[in-house]
Amino acid sequence: MTDVRTHNTSDPVTPPRRRPATWSGRWLLRQWRSLTSMRTAIVLLFLLALAAIPGSLLPQRSLSPTGVASYYRDHPTLAPLLDRLGMFAVFASPWFAAVYLLLFTSLVGCLIPRCLEHARSLKAGPPPVPRHLHRLPAHLTWRTDTTVDDAADAAEQRLRHKRFRVNRRQAPESVELAAERGRLKETGNLVFHISLLVLLLAVAGGKLWGYEGNILVTEGDGFCNSFQQYDQYRAGPLVKQQNLSPLCFDLEDFNASYELNGTPASFTADIAVQDRPGAAKRTTRIGVNDPLRLEGDRLYVTGHGFSPTFTITLPNGQTFGPLSAPFLPQDSRTFGSQGVVKLPDLGDGSGDGFALAGFFAPTGMVADGVLRSVDARPLSPQVAIIAYRGYLGLDSGAPQSVFQLDQRQIDVGALSKIGAVNLTIGQSATLDDGTSVRFDGFREFAALQVSHDPAQVAVLGSAIMLLAGLVANLLLRRERVFIRLSSAESDAGNRTATVGTAAGLSRGGGDDAQARLDDLLGGLAVEAGIHRDHQAEPPVSAS
Repeated sequence: MTDVRTHNTSDPVTPPRRRPATWSGRWLLRQWRSLTSMRTAIVLLFLLALAAIPGSLLPQRSLSPTGVASYYRDHPTLAPLLDRLGMFAVFASPWFAAVYLLLFTSLVGCLIPRCLEHARSLKAGPPPVPRHLHRLPAHLTWRTDTTVDDAADAAEQRLRHKRFRVNRRQAPESVELAAERGRLKETGNLVFHISLLVLLLAVAGGKLWGYEGNILVTEGDGFCNSFQQYDQYRAGPLVKQQNLSPLCFDLEDFNASYELNGTPASFTADIAVQDRPGAAKRTTRIGVNDPLRLEGDRLYVTGHGFSPTFTITLPNGQTFGPLSAPFLPQDSRTFGSQGVVKLPDLGDGSGDGFALAGFFAPTGMVADGVLRSVDARPLSPQVAIIAYRGYLGLDSGAPQSVFQLDQRQIDVGALSKIGAVNLTIGQSATLDDGTSVRFDGFREFAALQVSHDPAQVAVLGSAIMLLAGLVANLLLRRERVFIRLSSAESDAGNRTATVGTAAGLSRGGGDDAQARLDDLLGGLAVEAGIHRDHQAEPPVSAS
């Protein structure tokens, strides 16, 4: 038997693609097609979401350096391994950037040809009617006593009423109608993926032109936006000092509330803000989930702590004070905190400096000679301090933490211990060299974060368009209906009849294509007086 295959001459002929001649060229082409396939893009998107999970579960160094330090203390064996894997800086790690760039490349390579093809299909209109309609999954035939043109007019009117785009063609012995609707489904699909691409670009732009910094500000102190005043900051490679917004504020008051068990519940900060030079200051209140927003800048409260206050009196009667410095919390449950108060020069001609390294307990309790904190609430504040005198190394040029002493100066004897004592508020003690130290009390400090992201509007807009494209892709249905109407003799033999053949294709929505075609032509039968016959169209001879 000879296999004769039919071909619709109205279909455009696609020229064969030229394949690279070399083995390496063919291999690269296969890899590129694999990378730019939609399946690969979905896998990479899943990997990106999976890679972001550690950034939500583990403290990030750019957001909470104290949280990272606390994790190191709680997990001394696991923390170094996680740090080497970049788990404390997930969104700045090389492996996260690699997945990000691969996803971006995959989306670009996938979307460009799809967008071009979709644009061509929008201009082309519905495809031609296939030759063998009965071979499609949903089809039926019927007979009517009206003329071909009348039946075609009724069918076209019905299809346009159902919002189909209709292409009517006069064939040699028949009239053909090709109709389709639901192209917005593919448009929604493309909008979804284009929005995802724009979202990735916006996030990348925010990292290039954005910055964020962490600071500790004690009640009564202020801050102006400058890299030199940040305790820790991260800036994009395209950010310069002159690009920083002119934000200044003073921390006027800080309030923290606690649960009955002493766990911090919430905290708020009252600040006086000056958002541009020469502008009047305005007072506002910010909280943990209520940041200050200023044209791309956001000021968050991320934590709090205590700054003990001391008065130092030298043997010659010279007094320094009040001296205060933030003590970093070491335990989030009890807020036991450690820190250092440094005085670079005593001014007595000796050139010596003075420092108090200590432990602050909001609710202190001494057991076996060791001060511990038992509650985060400042119910009974106490400090345990060790006093040092000598060279602090602040002008040595080597970097030095403001929360610790330079251990090298202690090891070489340049900084000598002159006493250790536990103090309550108002209590004073005399050290070995005759210096008097008084614990005056404490002030609270706020841990704040300044974040600048110039792409946040683009991120919001692309997220909205992404959801709109997803909804369109899920709810809309892509449908095609093909009808061929031809003349035939009526049963009476004295007038002309019309034989109609229809087929339908449906994608999306989950309904049966045959049921939808029956419903569509059922309405057509009522309008045109069609007598429906569900018998299949007789097969066309291969010859």
